[in-house]
Amino acid sequence: MPEWPAFAWSPEKLSRQLGFARHRQGRLFGQMQALGFPLRQEAILTTLTEDVLKSSEIEGEILDRKQVRSSIARRLGIDAGVVLPADRHVEGVVEMMLDATQNFSERLTERLFDWHAALFPTGRSGLNRIVVGAWRNDNSGLMQKRANTASHRSAEG
Repeated sequence: MPEWPAFAWSPEKLSRQLGFARHRQGRLFGQMQALGFPLRQEAILTTLTEDVLKSSEIEGEILDRKQVRSSIARRLGIDAGVVLPADRHVEGVVEMMLDATQNFSERLTERLFDWHAALFPTGRSGLNRIVVGAWRNDNSGLMQKRANTASHRSAEG
C-alpha cells in the first residue's frame, strides 16, 4: 500500500455506518446504566473478555479464557473470584485492548507503537528479531501476506 502510513478516508462514506454504530452504542449504554453495579461490572468483564478472545482468534491465536478474564478483572479492580496468573502474551493483549477501549480519544500513532511493544517486549517474535514500537521497514525484504504458513514453509524447504 504505497500511501501507508499516511492514508486517508472519506467522512461522507463512513458517517452513516458510524452514526448507526453510535446509536446502538448509546442504546446499549442506556441499558447498562439500568443494571445494578455488580451486573454492570459482570457485563463489562464478559464483553471485554469476548473482545480479547475473538480479536485474537482473527489473528489465529487461541488464548486461555480464564487467564484473559482474570487479567481483565485484576486490571479493572473487579472481584471475579480466583485470580489466575496470566502469561506475558495474554497480559500484553489485555493491556492493548483496555487501552484501545479506555483511551480512544488519544492519538493513535503513539498508542500503536505502545501496543506493539506490549505484545513483543523482548523485541522478538518467536526466534525472529523484529522492529518494535516503530513502523516496519523493508530491511529484511518486502512485507508479504502469508496465506498459509504450512505452504510457506514447504516453499522454503
